Amino acid sequence: MKAISAALLAGVASAAIAPQQPLQFPKSFPAEAKDVLGNQLHHLKDALKGLTAETAAIWDEVAAMYPEDMSAASFFSLPKKHTRRPDHEWDHIVRGADVQSVWVENANGEKERDIDGKLNTYDLRVKSVDPGSLGVDTVKQYSGYLDDNENDKHLFYWFFESRNDPKNDPVVLWLNGGPGCSSLTGLFLELGPARINEKLQLVDNPYSWTNNASVIFLDQPVNVGYSYSSSSVSNTVAAGKDVYALLTLFFKQFPEYAEQDFHIAGESYAGHYIPVFASEILAHKKSNINLKSLLIGNGLTDGLTQYPQYRPMACGDGGWPAVLDEQSCQAMDNALPRCLNLIESCYNSESVWSCVPASIYCNNALLAPYQRTGQNVYDVRGKCKDSSNLCYPELGWISKWLNDKTVMKALGVEVDGYDSCNFDINRNFLFQGDWMQPFHRLVPGLIEKLPVLIYAGDADFICNWLGNKAWTEALEYPDHKKFAAAEMEDLRLDGTKNGRKIGEVKSHGNFTFMRIHAGGHMVPLDQPEASLEFYNRWLAKEWF
Repeated sequence: MKAISAALLAGVASAAIAPQQPLQFPKSFPAEAKDVLGNQLHHLKDALKGLTAETAAIWDEVAAMYPEDMSAASFFSLPKKHTRRPDHEWDHIVRGADVQSVWVENANGEKERDIDGKLNTYDLRVKSVDPGSLGVDTVKQYSGYLDDNENDKHLFYWFFESRNDPKNDPVVLWLNGGPGCSSLTGLFLELGPARINEKLQLVDNPYSWTNNASVIFLDQPVNVGYSYSSSSVSNTVAAGKDVYALLTLFFKQFPEYAEQDFHIAGESYAGHYIPVFASEILAHKKSNINLKSLLIGNGLTDGLTQYPQYRPMACGDGGWPAVLDEQSCQAMDNALPRCLNLIESCYNSESVWSCVPASIYCNNALLAPYQRTGQNVYDVRGKCKDSSNLCYPELGWISKWLNDKTVMKALGVEVDGYDSCNFDINRNFLFQGDWMQPFHRLVPGLIEKLPVLIYAGDADFICNWLGNKAWTEALEYPDHKKFAAAEMEDLRLDGTKNGRKIGEVKSHGNFTFMRIHAGGHMVPLDQPEASLEFYNRWLAKEWF
């Protein structure tokens, strides 16, 4: 396929929205997708305003180097087939407009909204899930959708109450990454109350993160998992608005959970999501979200600092045997300066035209040599077992179970089918320049207000522990030098000197980094006992 050059994209965008030249779609083009494409091309033309000769040259240079990757440019995803359930089938519906209409008197005798935020277009639909109908756990459960009625967006969530003391235990929002992967994979593959085996049977997980906390698993952005929309979300900032609305309306419906501590946890691309989502929450002075801390596992947060660590991780300097030969390692060394130059351009401009070439070049130069070996990018210790399911056959079992019509009916699901990951969404985020955005710049402001934990399984390649340790130590904030100089200490089970060593930890003030030994990209999958150990101790505020 021909690479999409800067000039071609400019022509497409101009022709698409020029009044005298309306965009003509083929007759076979889905009617519901026409508005989506038109909307995306409007955004594209906005981005073109910042296109200089230099950035156009960079774009075309990278397009010439990697034509197949650049020709895969995606700016929209087709809507998912769905059937909206009538309101009477839901147990509760919370109207954002009703929440916005509540005014209170402040200490100065002035009228102000009870809760901040633009919630008028949002509703929250809630279904009480009968624990006996699915057998995932015996605890109280809710599922449903957050609806953005103005933009036809519908985010699916599944809530599990704590197995221990739900009236006092904290509440956690869990986010998988991708971008474009369902958080229900985290539920059934990693940290939820049950897992699914090859026979599609539920197996209890004694190390579930719901043992001592209530957990919300959220399929976001739209068109991921059970979520759906006729429009599209292609950047992290836009997704943050939806998450704020969901949490606000959920805690409005269930005020008994709003009093407890609330934490956001996630992995992989959640290294992008969480700083943005937390900043969105904290930007509202009048809120019912009692945010207390953040946990990011094997995240992608600061590409400029993390990408130089791909070479040492692949070449034997990350604590595990080398995956690549000397020639490949040298090729990565040779490509690194150009990669870093492109990322710096992205950081300086934050423009799609600088950030997309940085992502394409760096991923091809520094990730592709490893991927070509057939080794699991999420675990340097073995080969990829199932390329159709991100190397993990369990994801196929989970998808089959979640596509069962009985399961979907019990949860109130409105889409026709479930996929663990939506790769259109992944490409949308990449070609909107989101991949290399410097969201680590938000972390200093977050550390000022609440504790932040960065943890990493040390056998992961794709978001490896070397890179995560490097960016935390390089982060510029008032206590930067003190955190960077802090020594790594043994992390042991039960917090005792005689407990089994499960990793290392360093902490100063509100910032903590953990290396979890023998864990891959998904620490709760590979090291369930160790993950529950540090998670429980974090929620108990040991490092706060």
